[in-house]
Amino acid sequence: MDDFSPSDLKAILHSKRANLFYLEYCRVMQKDGRVLYLTDAEKENLYFNIPIANTTVLLLGNGTSITQAAIRMLAQAGVLVGFCGGGGTPLYMGSEVEWLTPQGEYRPTEYLQGWLGFWFDADKRLEAAQQFQQARIDFLRQVWQKDRELKQEGFDFNDSQIQKALDTFHTRTAAAAKPTELLLTEAQLTKALYKYAAQATGQSGFARQHQSVDKANDFLNHGNYLAYGLAACCLWVLGIPHGFAVMHGKTRRGALVFDVADLIKDALVLPWAFVCAKEQATEQEFRQQVLQAFTDHKALDFMFDTVKRIALQDQAPQSIEEQQL
Repeated sequence: MDDFSPSDLKAILHSKRANLFYLEYCRVMQKDGRVLYLTDAEKENLYFNIPIANTTVLLLGNGTSITQAAIRMLAQAGVLVGFCGGGGTPLYMGSEVEWLTPQGEYRPTEYLQGWLGFWFDADKRLEAAQQFQQARIDFLRQVWQKDRELKQEGFDFNDSQIQKALDTFHTRTAAAAKPTELLLTEAQLTKALYKYAAQATGQSGFARQHQSVDKANDFLNHGNYLAYGLAACCLWVLGIPHGFAVMHGKTRRGALVFDVADLIKDALVLPWAFVCAKEQATEQEFRQQVLQAFTDHKALDFMFDTVKRIALQDQAPQSIEEQQL
């Protein structure tokens, strides 16, 4: 460890890292130059290694503790650490990378500057919101046309019911004059997708209730929080504050997280919530299925690409000399 440098552990970009860990009833510590978590077995203590160089987020749930030495190594590796409730939700407190390692965290500010460059103009902010809506449909098309398992479960992007809902969505999105109209159009599309998913999985009479009363609602809530985690990670890495939303309102805390999470929720969380509810899956099985879907369809990559594209769309290409300043 004599030649250890924080930059050695930041070689893998957050968008390319493979792991997001949720731990409960264990102690996270540093031992022999590694970050481990310790569990209590019947006859002995068991240690398990956490591959911090390839980890994006570490969520600590019920019954967990962490040492100062472990936090220091996680900070050096650029791992986002959060404390949450059972099952990974809700997130009670999260630590940002730049707060943990301010001495070495000199990220480019181009994304924040680009975002603020249009955000104070109401028309441009509305245009960005419309681009978000188009991107979510593009991702829905990409996933539902590619995913064989969803096709086997009856999710067909080319179904007439879906196409009719999308035609209405595109017309109203293009004609929207303010973000509240976009939110209403979004809600109507999602309602149509709920109906389609319920029919495809044989769950008639479904009604969306955030105070869940059945497995489908439970899984939707759980999956949405997982999407919020990816969105928060994306914004943390790019350095864009969560308050600069384009759809969910300037007064709602963390509203930009909801905007970014919406990019993938309809395509991945919604169908798997209904499929897993039909199969009477456990909460852990659903979480594993959704996280695997996030990985298979590169959901975090899509979030990064979309946010970066919108942030930089009004900026002229920089010369090599300007990029080096």
